[in-house]
Amino acid sequence: MSSPGSPSSSAAEVVALLTVRGETVAVAESLTGGLVAAEITSVPGASKVFRGSVTAYATELKHELLGVDATLLAERGAVDPQVAAEMAAGVRKALGADWGIATTGVAGPDPQDGQPVGTVFVAVDGPPTTEPGAALGGKTAALRLNGGRAEIRMESVRSVLALLLERIAGEQTGNERAQDTERNGGF
Repeated sequence: MSSPGSPSSSAAEVVALLTVRGETVAVAESLTGGLVAAEITSVPGASKVFRGSVTAYATELKHELLGVDATLLAERGAVDPQVAAEMAAGVRKALGADWGIATTGVAGPDPQDGQPVGTVFVAVDGPPTTEPGAALGGKTAALRLNGGRAEIRMESVRSVLALLLERIAGEQTGNERAQDTERNGGF
């Protein structure tokens, strides 16, 4: 059984929320190498919400399969917050999902693109929102993780699922406020 805050419990919550909402998710992964998709698809009923995934481990595949800007990749490398955001938007579009989530970073043992081990960026792209700081329905988080390769990868999985849940919850809160305002005569 999974403990609260574990990737499996977060994945179950993602599947439950998206099922209720009638929405879907697609995953773009680099450093996690398919672990996010595996977590989501380990949940019974995931087939109702999971569209698919792209594991773009090689930098050129981020451009070729996910539409990440080639100049951005050439100038900043694959470990960058804008790359994560473009991966999430790209997989959402490519696989026709309501939500796209992405991971990119350095799990180790060596630094990559001038970034130290434990540097990770996770991103969510979804429907447009009025949430402050979330342009065009997207949200990115920068992580500095400690531990070995396995710990960094699993914490990245947990973090991207948590970011998706936060983004969905933020949207629900906004919708509930709008409905409450409507019920109360616009006040």
